[in-house]
Amino acid sequence: MKLFNRRHKQSNKADEEKYYFASQWSLMGRKLKRHKLARISMFILGFLYIQMLLGQFIAPYGLESYDSRFMNAPPTKIHFIDKKGKFHIRPFVYAYDSVRDKETLRKKYTENTDETYPIKLFVKGEPYTLLGLFKTDIHLYGVDDPARIFLFGTDGLGRDIFSRIVLGSQISLTIPLAGVAISFILGVAIGSISGYFGGFVDTIIQRIIEVIRSFPTLPLWMALSAAIPPRIPVVKMFLLITIILSFIQWTGLARVVRSKFMSLKTEDYILAAKVSGVSDFKIIVTHMIPGFLSYLVVNMTLAIPGMIIGETSMSFLGLGIRPPATSWGVLLQEAQQVQNIALYPWKLIPLLFVVLTVLAFNFFGDGLRDAADPYK
Repeated sequence: MKLFNRRHKQSNKADEEKYYFASQWSLMGRKLKRHKLARISMFILGFLYIQMLLGQFIAPYGLESYDSRFMNAPPTKIHFIDKKGKFHIRPFVYAYDSVRDKETLRKKYTENTDETYPIKLFVKGEPYTLLGLFKTDIHLYGVDDPARIFLFGTDGLGRDIFSRIVLGSQISLTIPLAGVAISFILGVAIGSISGYFGGFVDTIIQRIIEVIRSFPTLPLWMALSAAIPPRIPVVKMFLLITIILSFIQWTGLARVVRSKFMSLKTEDYILAAKVSGVSDFKIIVTHMIPGFLSYLVVNMTLAIPGMIIGETSMSFLGLGIRPPATSWGVLLQEAQQVQNIALYPWKLIPLLFVVLTVLAFNFFGDGLRDAADPYK
């Protein structure tokens, strides 16, 4: 018993030593693990970004694939039991039959239960280049003709909404990251120059920031988007939209960095570095920025949801990504009319992905903020 108590005390002492000698990032990691919502959000975001990378493999149909026979078709029902009551281990679907309603002249879709079409894995479909490296035509799942599988239904042109959501995430989830990265670099660079040197340089930078922040965000985005030529390559459009979204975002971070630098530049270790002949650039990069790097990471994480909503809003209004490219905002354009939503409610499904992603980033950012707080 005494030996057990001695070992227990030794293990506790070792744990205490690890805790007291742990780095700031290690302590943040421990606190983050105890934040349940942040852990769940990390799992959701990881899943979303994995499906984004493997989007062309996961999507059963291509971005421009359409079938005029299935315009505004409802989500396909997945069955395990056929009309005879027989249970199938492999899930299956039925082919659609369409009839025209005599009163409303709308197409109505019914299942043809004469034959079952099992859902197959790793089926051949439209060719694509996986991760931009490997040419293949294998898709995660599919069914044989004449059946179709539309997990989230189709749009007004007969295109699979699930496939377009998965492929649209490649833009909706990457533009915010690129925009935040640009605004982060601008905010840290300009804010550090303003706070470190002060004087006339600080005055000029702060006046420029005030002018930029005085413009309303949405009208400014609209004005900048109107300057983009209508027929330009998708890659160039992606780059321009990213620059537009990051044009205003950096100003808030620059002011925070400026205030941090103004308080840090009078600290003893900064004055000692100046007296030792260390260059201004090295003082900023190696001594001052690491002092509040955890805050910068949290700020960057919390800025991503705003970028996602901004890109979605611009594309929804027709000012952002334009066809043939797609994003979640482009997919929501068909949901502008209340009548369209009432008749085809599945067209609002892309909105659920926007809400889920924004909430996940917010909860993850909250967890990072709590983990970075030394008083919690």
